[in-house]
Amino acid sequence: MASIALKGQFVSKIIPKNGSFSIIYIKSESYSSDAKTNLAAYKRGTGGRSSFNGIVATVFGCTGFVGRYLCNKLGKIGTQMILPYRGDFYDAARLKVCGDLGQVLFTPFDIRDDESIAKAVRYSNVVINLVGRDYETKNFKYNDVHVEGARRLARISREMGVERFIHLSYLNAEENPKPLVMKTPSMYKISKYLGECAVKEEFPTATIIRASDIYGSEDRFLRSIVSPWRLHTHYMPLYKNGEATIKQPVYVSDVAQAIVNAARDPDTRCQVYQAIGPKRYMWKDLVTWFYRLMRKDESWGFKHYDMKYDPILFPLKVALANKLSPAYPFGCLHWEGLEKEATTDVVDKNLPTLEDLGVTLTHMEDQVPWELKPYRAYLFYIDQLGEFPKPPPPPVYAE
Repeated sequence: MASIALKGQFVSKIIPKNGSFSIIYIKSESYSSDAKTNLAAYKRGTGGRSSFNGIVATVFGCTGFVGRYLCNKLGKIGTQMILPYRGDFYDAARLKVCGDLGQVLFTPFDIRDDESIAKAVRYSNVVINLVGRDYETKNFKYNDVHVEGARRLARISREMGVERFIHLSYLNAEENPKPLVMKTPSMYKISKYLGECAVKEEFPTATIIRASDIYGSEDRFLRSIVSPWRLHTHYMPLYKNGEATIKQPVYVSDVAQAIVNAARDPDTRCQVYQAIGPKRYMWKDLVTWFYRLMRKDESWGFKHYDMKYDPILFPLKVALANKLSPAYPFGCLHWEGLEKEATTDVVDKNLPTLEDLGVTLTHMEDQVPWELKPYRAYLFYIDQLGEFPKPPPPPVYAE
């Protein structure tokens, strides 16, 4: 047996075969140049938008309310983003400034088209699903978006070899919800529950984040309450006068930060987190505080009353808002939204929250006054110091 050294390999055997020789090589050393490395995947830079942190994230629902905050935070830490969009490209183009040149890429997609989804996740190691609907349209029902859409995204992500899948769900999702305002169970809650089940079936290691009502700039929580469509002149109907509902709203930036932290921490696989605020409030106290912040207190004429005492006029207004604008109900006024508004936030003490993801929660008392400032009465009136006293914060609900 002969042995010949050859660049870190040696010949173990030289076997005669049909007048020639067959050479068997056996590895003796490993070199970095032998591996097929992807230099583009290496972390580089000192941090910030001009760096790369090793994460390539596809964000479905990037142009939505939470998506815009999330893309900003991902870009801030040097994440390469692939942002699928539907409709007009210019709705998503504003997100290009979230990262440095070449860090933010766009691709058109349809949630019913497997090929476009596969193209969007092919090069990603993290996929984030923020796609959702507050109300149904003729093109997209709750089941199409929350269940079949989420299932398709999770399945294709798994098939394409994506390492992490993060799914944003709803805190009060359940299989058999009790009707409150509506006469039938909420399909929003049911579809959100079934969507979670679908994601877990297709991507068992997915991270689920169940969010309460999310508030922030351009939200559909505060804006639906302060909308003129929600009022009868100065009177607001509430489910059981707001005394049967307990809320724990969460700030949108906190939710976005939690998703970023989950994407960076591999230990969050298979976990379910509850995105809730730091305090619980009775709904009537919150609504009263919102209107006091807008200088629309009792002296202005604001009053709330039990919705059951308005069986004709208010349902007629809801129907009108949806009839005149079926694709986007005026003032976000629709029955599923009212059902969600009347729902008490149920927190599972056995599940982790955003604080377990390292998020410092924002208090409503610190953020909501700024959010509601554009909706104040006498907005352009230059008031004297102390002319409009600062309203006291709402009392915290003690269980």
